[in-house]
Amino acid sequence: MSNKFQRSSPQMLGVEASTVSSTASNQPRKRVKRCCRNFVTFMCTQVGVGALIVFYAICGALAFMNIERKYVDETAKVVLSLRYNCSQRLWNITEELNLIDKKLWVNETNAVLQAYQVQIAAIIKNGYVGRSPAQIWSFPAALMFCLSVITMIGYGNMVPRTPWGKGFTVIYATFGIPLYILYFLNMGRVLARSFKFLYRSMHECTQERNYDARLEALESGSLGALTLRKKIIVPSTACLWVIIFYVLTGTIMFANWEKWSFLNSFYFCMTSLCKIGFGDFVPGASLTTAADVDAATQKLREDISADPNEVSDLQRITDQQFKLAINFIYMLLGMGLLAMCRNLMREEVSVKLKEMKEDAKLCVEDTRHRFVGCCGDPRDFYDNDYY
Repeated sequence: MSNKFQRSSPQMLGVEASTVSSTASNQPRKRVKRCCRNFVTFMCTQVGVGALIVFYAICGALAFMNIERKYVDETAKVVLSLRYNCSQRLWNITEELNLIDKKLWVNETNAVLQAYQVQIAAIIKNGYVGRSPAQIWSFPAALMFCLSVITMIGYGNMVPRTPWGKGFTVIYATFGIPLYILYFLNMGRVLARSFKFLYRSMHECTQERNYDARLEALESGSLGALTLRKKIIVPSTACLWVIIFYVLTGTIMFANWEKWSFLNSFYFCMTSLCKIGFGDFVPGASLTTAADVDAATQKLREDISADPNEVSDLQRITDQQFKLAINFIYMLLGMGLLAMCRNLMREEVSVKLKEMKEDAKLCVEDTRHRFVGCCGDPRDFYDNDYY
């Protein structure tokens, strides 16, 4: 018996050792799974979704800058050649006619200028704005482009030119739009709860409380006093006042920072929050980037008549990049406020419809009772016949 026990002991020890080793090897795997589960849970929260959409927009802006700045734009050379040809033809016309026939000179020069305008208009229609790809795809502009893509506003003031940029835009929108919808729903739910709590608290503090009615309700054992707070809903006028105040704040902010008029600033806020996005006004276009400073420096070197104070003025305002972050937050928070108003108005509409349904039932019941009271119950005549 002792020998058998001694022979089986190493096998038992081997099984225990393998079990311990497998358990030890599974512990890091369980930790990784737990960390991944916690990370996914956090990213599904409101803070996680907000941080994720900001990170997604920043990564997209950097990617678009890296892709689109490699685009070689030959349109500037075409414009220069057209300008030179136009001026040369005007000089030839002037030299040939020599102001002998003014009417003929005017007609010839008008024809040349009209042809030049048509050519320049066609080039501008194709996307030429007189700036290099490095100046167009600055970080502020790229960030606003990413925001317009994922929020489905689509300003259209700048578009990718390279095939890689167009393909990346499709992939970026495919994953960014569902992420924005998730942010829209979560942020609207959170803001709706917060605003509802704030409105109910202010309503209870300002309303005239009828203590006699509360005492009677408590003495009778009814829960009317306790359910009074649940019946308070946020009216649509409060939501509209919040949106109006937010739009006016953005109007003042963009008018001061972007040097727009108050009408244009208000027009931009309304079209952006309504997701119309014409693209004629886009924040960040007035911000000066390092590429603009380099272009002004190069112009100063090549052109003697250039203003030497232009470079210093541009360098003085290159620290305005923080304004773009506030513009970015303003747009995201505005979308969240729209989602909040949507949820609150939907709740009010559902409550109003329920009240209208109950009022309609009461009206029909009251009408039936009045009709029966005036005309009598028809069943009484049958009862008298039988009995």
